[in-house]
Amino acid sequence: MEVFVRNLPEGATERQTRLYFKPYLSNLNIEVFHCLKPKNQRFAKITICDVALGRKFLELHGQATPGRDGFRSVRQKLFHHGKPVNCSQSYNPPDPFVLKSLEREENDKTVAELRRQPGTSKTVKQPTQRKFSCSIRAIGSMDYSGNDLVVVDHYQTHRGGTMKFGRRSVLVEFSVGPTLPSQQMEMPYNSIESLLVGKSTHPYLTFSLGEAPRSFEKTPSPEDDLTHLLGSLGLRPQQSRQTSPMRRRTTAIDPLHQTIVASCLCYSFRAIPGDMQAILALKRLPGFPNIVPCHVGYSTTAAFATQMTQLNTALSATRYKGFSFEVKFQLQRLAQNGYLPPYRILQLMQAMKRTFADAEGPTLASALRRFSNQIPYPGPGTEASDFSQDTLLELLMENYDHVVRDKEYAKDITQQYEHLASIHKAMVTPAGVYLSGPEPEVKNRVLRCYSAFSSYFLQVSFLDEDGESIRYDRNSSLTEIYHERFKKFLGFSHSSLRAQTCWFMAPFAWNGELRFARAVIKDLGDFSAIRSPAKCAARIGQAFSQTFSSVNISPEAFHILPDVEQVDTSGHRRVFSDGVGTCSISATQGMISLDRRLQGEALCLRPSMIKFEANSTEIEICGAGFKPLPFYLNRQLIKILEDLGVPDEAFLSLQEEAVEQLRITAENPINAGYYLQRNLIGKSARLPWLIRKLSYIGMLFSDDSFLRHTHELAILIQLRELKYRSRIYVEHGMTLYGIMDETNYLKEGQIYCSVQNEKTGLILTGRVVITRCPALHPGDVQYVDAVDVPLDSPLRSLHNCVVFSSMGDRDLPSQLSGGDLDGDLYNIIYDDALMPTHLSDPADYPIAPAIDLGREITRLDMTDFFIQFMENDQLARLSILHQTLADQKEQGVFDPSCILLAEMCSTAVDFSKTGIPVDLKLMPRSSNVRPDFQAPGPRVLVENAIKIEELELQEDDEDEDEPEESGPAATRYYRSDKVLGKLYRAIDEQDFFTEIQRQSRSPSRPQSISLAEKVWEYVRDKTALIQYHHYLDFARDVKKAYEQNMIDTMLENSSHPMHFVSEVEVFAGALIGKNGAQTKRQREFSTSMKEKQDRDVAYTVQCILQGEEQDISQVEALERSVACLDVAIHEQRTRGRFGRLVSFTWVAAAVCLKEVEKFVN
Repeated sequence: MEVFVRNLPEGATERQTRLYFKPYLSNLNIEVFHCLKPKNQRFAKITICDVALGRKFLELHGQATPGRDGFRSVRQKLFHHGKPVNCSQSYNPPDPFVLKSLEREENDKTVAELRRQPGTSKTVKQPTQRKFSCSIRAIGSMDYSGNDLVVVDHYQTHRGGTMKFGRRSVLVEFSVGPTLPSQQMEMPYNSIESLLVGKSTHPYLTFSLGEAPRSFEKTPSPEDDLTHLLGSLGLRPQQSRQTSPMRRRTTAIDPLHQTIVASCLCYSFRAIPGDMQAILALKRLPGFPNIVPCHVGYSTTAAFATQMTQLNTALSATRYKGFSFEVKFQLQRLAQNGYLPPYRILQLMQAMKRTFADAEGPTLASALRRFSNQIPYPGPGTEASDFSQDTLLELLMENYDHVVRDKEYAKDITQQYEHLASIHKAMVTPAGVYLSGPEPEVKNRVLRCYSAFSSYFLQVSFLDEDGESIRYDRNSSLTEIYHERFKKFLGFSHSSLRAQTCWFMAPFAWNGELRFARAVIKDLGDFSAIRSPAKCAARIGQAFSQTFSSVNISPEAFHILPDVEQVDTSGHRRVFSDGVGTCSISATQGMISLDRRLQGEALCLRPSMIKFEANSTEIEICGAGFKPLPFYLNRQLIKILEDLGVPDEAFLSLQEEAVEQLRITAENPINAGYYLQRNLIGKSARLPWLIRKLSYIGMLFSDDSFLRHTHELAILIQLRELKYRSRIYVEHGMTLYGIMDETNYLKEGQIYCSVQNEKTGLILTGRVVITRCPALHPGDVQYVDAVDVPLDSPLRSLHNCVVFSSMGDRDLPSQLSGGDLDGDLYNIIYDDALMPTHLSDPADYPIAPAIDLGREITRLDMTDFFIQFMENDQLARLSILHQTLADQKEQGVFDPSCILLAEMCSTAVDFSKTGIPVDLKLMPRSSNVRPDFQAPGPRVLVENAIKIEELELQEDDEDEDEPEESGPAATRYYRSDKVLGKLYRAIDEQDFFTEIQRQSRSPSRPQSISLAEKVWEYVRDKTALIQYHHYLDFARDVKKAYEQNMIDTMLENSSHPMHFVSEVEVFAGALIGKNGAQTKRQREFSTSMKEKQDRDVAYTVQCILQGEEQDISQVEALERSVACLDVAIHEQRTRGRFGRLVSFTWVAAAVCLKEVEKFVN
């Protein structure tokens, strides 16, 4: 039932309206209901699932007839701020999806109660008080005064305010007056490293943060001041209908705070003594940080800005000119990222000048980087002596010695791999700038050209404090952040633009002159004819696209071919060869296709490929069709195929098969090993072989917690990809680059597709489905005829690509999500179960011309575009809305609203090239109710064990004291009856993983020694006569080098420089999606993390096998491997905040067991 409510204050928010009605509904046992209150409107709609209970509510508070007489007849009248509130049954039926969401919510509560262990409480009782008066005691850093732990105050302004503890964060608000904006600081619970709470005699709350708080300015409510005054007189002022947010995101709460907010991450507040017990009770809040009883003293020192100025002056002074840039970067990083206060770094620099007078810059820089990761955070678990100058210097010297020993046999990663460069990085957030690196990055044209000057380039990302992209927040304006905080850059690639990343550079000496960014860009080509900022930035960005190698082509080999064009029946010019040329060099593939008819060395380009004039004849290789790529379904494509007549059973069967494959991997070690091998998990560490080998010699890998967790994590990541992304592998499908038929053999609607891998080859024939991601329009899926060609056809030389016809009215690639042939990948499906029963005409969106300024583009123009893109990139938001409406509308993806959204998404995709943002005013409206398959999953903890937390069933006891937090609004989810909902619910993540963990653990039996010790006993038994002790020092160095690389990887692949990922995630080569599937950023991090881990492990294995002198003697390799295993098992130590690292044990074990196998045989 839907209840229509009239005569509410226009300024009342939806949340305030919900809280107002909650007690009246609760009295009738209506605990689950939906409230919709449009902004600046005087009405609301309340949806109640149970019609009988809804009628009871109206019997008490409903108004049968309008007007004053009708209100007099109400049994229990409702008043809001002294004004009558009118309730009646709505003329319209309730939103069916809102009703379904309420049914799901009630059902979830019932299921959660049934799943709880006997004896546990049904609900988590929330603290009754969550709002407290407070004042700022100090904002600064934790340090020691003598032996006493203190907070060093760099703010010294004791502002009073209120502290509100919400569901996800704590919000501190400072009000100056009723007519002035208030200032807010929001500290998410997951950013709080520790919360130290004093006694009632010292009522202090001291937060140590891992990232800067988010700051806001909140404008007064329109009902403040004059509104209240006129209301008391019975008058109602004319209200503005503006819908702009009442909050705006700022860099800090005031100018003084702005000087310290980035690096001073300790916030201490003074509370009222009588509130301390209620504050301690907050530990019952889900996700609330650990409360540690501890008294923290107070101290002051020179202003932080003064200290930073002194540090910056010292870094540029001639006194420290012996420090290289790399060293100064690490020293600046120590202060800027909050590892050490500036004054301690100044003291350390004086000692370093004496101690490391003859040190090599890169070696000392590496030592400083390692050193930063080992500095403890001042707190109850540390002592003042841990931060003395002598202790810090000793720790730095120890790291320097380790780096020196590492370099004796371990080359720099960029020396091992020519396609990598070592790049320094910076992360710009609303609050500050954080430094990281240097880290290995795949080179681009610019870095390859100036490979000797890579330290002069800086990769800069513009992100939020947590290291993720700044998210759209309907309640807050982000104008100040985008237009005042984020500015100025060198260049960016198309992909880095979406990742909000660009490049800076410092001038360097080049051929006798100082090289500036302007000259670097000029050397790339002539961009003066381009009049569009977006297009100019895209063209320059081509030089910043990552490329693994390059090929020099002689100028005589270049030829120009005309584009293949047709004019369709509507008069539109269609370019069939958009982005593709030919060559006579068989080693060069991709969007330059092999044409064996060409004589000699030839590279044929087309006008559609030439974006600007350049003098370089070097071809950068971004990718190639070395083998067919696998094909996976996704939610967008599944929805289109469903609406095109593919039965639900086809998808459910494929998913069930994928889940069963995961299930059988836990049945025995052989299956587990082959699963890891198929998914390339631990390949360089020989993990799949190790698991099978342990089984052959009578041992179970699951007896070791680390190996067991690696296997479990690999399974869980795949399971979450299935459940939360519907990423289902299709055996009879493939993903290939697209090129054009240069022979004119293929007719319209035909393709040629020949694929080859290491074992087999296949030429597709017959009717197949072809599409391209992202697919949103129903016409993005089409049928084509796959045909064979004569044996003497030049097309026979083409493999692992799809060849499109050059004939017809319109080229096929443009019909598939607006594709072309400049590097796009296409999906081909030849699975009979996935064949649609009907098709739709493809979309044909008009090509929007890029914005033309009518003059040469300047750097400021491109900077403005970069900011505009970050501010207006709404592709993800539009795609989610499309997915929601496609589920809700009866016509699915054929519904006009979905067709409109598909076109809007096309505009959003082209935004980076045209500079034309999508018009959000056209976006279809929808309620804040979504299908269940979009709901976030339970949180996964990867600590001592992998644990999926239960979704807490909490009492819905929100009140006016709970802060309105930033981030996504509260969303209800309904049970979807479409195939995506069925796929989602077919996987019970909790039950499946519990069963996997049960299977992977060996039967309960006493374990006298660990699995590692059993392996050691086996090895010593087989190598009793082998002498290895002379390699122990070598083994220690190998272990230290490996573990330092591991720590670097744990830090580099975290979303924030102050956080790190777990060792098991690095070893498995994938980051776990904490609340569902991996985010796009996590998938990108996982790829680079796996590549680095594979390189590090491969080099470690090489060192063990070949030693310092590249000795390939089998006996020596065995001796080194035994020494490494001995050290790995018997010389473990804690690595600071990273704990005890254990993966080297199994790297060494795999090498050692392999060498033992050779020795025995």
